[in-house]
Amino acid sequence: MTESVSSQPQPNKARIFVVEDDKYLLPIIEKMLENFGFTVFSYTSGKEALVAAQIETPDLILLDITMPEMDGYQVCEKLKQNPDFKDIPVIFMSAMSSMGDKIKGFEVGGVDYITKPYYPEELQARVKTHLSLSALRNKLEYQNMVEKKIREVSEAQQATIFALAKLAEQRDDDTGAHLERVRDYCEMLAQQLAKDSPYADHISDIFIDCIQHASPLHDIGKVAIPDSVLLKPGKLTPEEFEIMKTHTIIGAENMQTVFNKYADNPFIGMGIEIALYHHERWDGKGYPDGLVGKNIPLSARIMAVADCYDALRSNRCYRKGFDHEKVKEMILEEDGTHFDPEVIKAFLALEEKFSHIMETQE
Repeated sequence: MTESVSSQPQPNKARIFVVEDDKYLLPIIEKMLENFGFTVFSYTSGKEALVAAQIETPDLILLDITMPEMDGYQVCEKLKQNPDFKDIPVIFMSAMSSMGDKIKGFEVGGVDYITKPYYPEELQARVKTHLSLSALRNKLEYQNMVEKKIREVSEAQQATIFALAKLAEQRDDDTGAHLERVRDYCEMLAQQLAKDSPYADHISDIFIDCIQHASPLHDIGKVAIPDSVLLKPGKLTPEEFEIMKTHTIIGAENMQTVFNKYADNPFIGMGIEIALYHHERWDGKGYPDGLVGKNIPLSARIMAVADCYDALRSNRCYRKGFDHEKVKEMILEEDGTHFDPEVIKAFLALEEKFSHIMETQE
């Protein structure tokens, strides 16, 4: 084995394996590549190169075809069978120039084929091109891996948050699959508004994704409401109702502590909006802040309709749920007073789907 003077790769230098059994040609190729700034490792047999690759993984291999013991095709096949080496670019070098020889080189995993004699400029150009392509592929693979991990972490976080919301919901055991249904209602309403409403320009894919996952947090503050109020089988007294109303502030304040650390997280930001303002009214008579009209965040206006529909249709400890037509009538009576008229239009466009979800996810 003949190795270049620079046996260890220098910073930012690509490591090139040259596998060539012609001992007169080998130093010429080696010198060419070193002049171009590459770190070169030279070998006179494929077996030597395969052993060396276990120690020093190359960035690219220049591989002669006609060699004793193992020809270049066999060496390449061995490399590609190893998961650690399968992505290393292999450029075949040979005096054989037939189309069949070139095709076989590509079939066993080569990325290019250079015919002897070599021209320095051509050799440099091909090596640099395939190093660039390999680096780009590795970067894309890394980005895909990172994005996959981010999705996995995000999905795990969302599942955990949903589980916590479900845990809070269990205190009111009449609600059934309330969170699941409300999540679907909010997603559908947002999609409908994005398709046909004056709010279309303000509803992005991120908004739709966020409202779907943030909506289950709307009543998270109820964990702090005493059972005597939360589970009372009858109308609340004015004092009890004031206690009940605090669930909006409690839920938002708890999420705010998280948002203070992760201020760029739109999901948590929307969760705060929904928890705090989903009981506000279009006419300003809601709580906790008495916001009017479009001063109420759109996410909360959507949530108000979704939550009201599901609440009226669900059985409670103090009454039986109403049917779809009755609930539709009750919601329309509040069009422009309790609810945003545009959200009501979206609800009417989706009412059959709302009814189907209620009847299949009880």
